[in-house]
Amino acid sequence: MKFVIVTGLSGSGKSETMKALEDMGFYCVDNMPPTLITKFAEICFQGNSNIEKVALGVDIRGRRFFEALHESLEYLEKANYRFEVLYLDCNDDVLLKRYKMTRRNHPLSKNMQIPEGIKIERQIMEPFKKYATCIIDTSNMKPKDLKEEISKIYKDGLEEDTPNITISVVSFGFKYGVPKDADLVFDVRFLPNPYYDESLRPKTGDFKEVREYVMNSKVSEEFVEKLFDFIEFLIPQYIEEGKQHLVIGIGCTGGRHRSVTIANMVYDELYKEGYRVIKKHRDSMLG
Repeated sequence: MKFVIVTGLSGSGKSETMKALEDMGFYCVDNMPPTLITKFAEICFQGNSNIEKVALGVDIRGRRFFEALHESLEYLEKANYRFEVLYLDCNDDVLLKRYKMTRRNHPLSKNMQIPEGIKIERQIMEPFKKYATCIIDTSNMKPKDLKEEISKIYKDGLEEDTPNITISVVSFGFKYGVPKDADLVFDVRFLPNPYYDESLRPKTGDFKEVREYVMNSKVSEEFVEKLFDFIEFLIPQYIEEGKQHLVIGIGCTGGRHRSVTIANMVYDELYKEGYRVIKKHRDSMLG
């Protein structure tokens, strides 16, 4: 039984996520009052239930009902129900832009401005991150990107013995800031820089010729080998401590060449090792 609770900030992509899960065969129920989650779980986990995959959408729209979410999640944990919490996050500026584009009001902005509603909701939602099996920041994602990411997490060859951790590998540019949710950050600005080759400058680390340029040095090869060893040593320790979501940031100056190259290599290595892994190039299209 796969039992997923989808929650997070309003406007961060929950509707698109529920659509993606439904396309993958999940029985989806959106905007379920948290007080009903425990009863619904009992029905789904009964031996005679023929439901194999369930996704429940829960958000601040439940208003006063939402306060019961803590109790419901704690009950599921104590009753040893196997469930996952997918938490969707997004930065305030992007949320505000999305609300303006759709001309919709924020659920909490009835008696206040949208920015204030976003701020209050973030404060209310923050404690629920501790339950998250996976946190997805949709700030730089189009609906198509989010759907692909959901597919990687819940569909692509994940067996019962897959390690219970989701690893996000994020390339970024230091000049745009370090990802706020990064657990590990690796600075690769010492590697050969394709930016100074005019034929490579417009391309990204997704191109073969850029990757070959970055990796065409003994230092690059030695660094990648040591990086793989270090990450593969750390992951089992995080799993042992009960960590369920790990964000690895790979940064260079602009986030287009070196960081993308190394992030792709880390992703490929972890995928080959059987981990549940997500890849995101945050700044590769900027600049």
